[in-house]
Amino acid sequence: MAENTQENQQDQNLQENTEDINNTVENNETNEQEVTSEVSELDKLKAELNEANDKYLRLYAEFDNYKRRTSKERIDILQTAGKDVIVSLLVILDDFERAEKSIESAQDLAPVKEGVELIHHKLKSLLSQKGLRPMESKGEIFDADIHEAVTNIPAPSEDLKGKVIDELERGYYLNDKVIRYAKVVVGA
Repeated sequence: MAENTQENQQDQNLQENTEDINNTVENNETNEQEVTSEVSELDKLKAELNEANDKYLRLYAEFDNYKRRTSKERIDILQTAGKDVIVSLLVILDDFERAEKSIESAQDLAPVKEGVELIHHKLKSLLSQKGLRPMESKGEIFDADIHEAVTNIPAPSEDLKGKVIDELERGYYLNDKVIRYAKVVVGA
């Protein structure tokens, strides 16, 4: 019976060892699955990072191209901004050249004067079509936003104090924006 007990003991030890080996194998398989899932998650995150970096680089390059293109367009616009006004003024330049030729051979000054007045009117009309508008200053209250006071003189009457008495150089608006301030004499 001692042999049976010893055999039973050995069988039991063998079973326990087999169970331990099986548990170890199962644990190893579980660990391998966990490691595999962690590796796949890491690969997935790396792929997402690479994709995000690629999108960032493309977006940065696109923005850089946009900046270059708009800068070039802005330079082109500035270089040709006054082209339409200059082309319109060429007609008036031609008129002045014809007037200059007619002045050389003119006997009577009245028609020459009339021709110069017509050219002057044509020039003013063209500039007003382009948005130029003269500033009315004489008799108005002095406004530092649109007037440049050249000097102050004693006002000839009380109602002219603080008002523009004389206009030395006319001011102009271009589309309701002051492009040249009126140089005026103000009553003190």
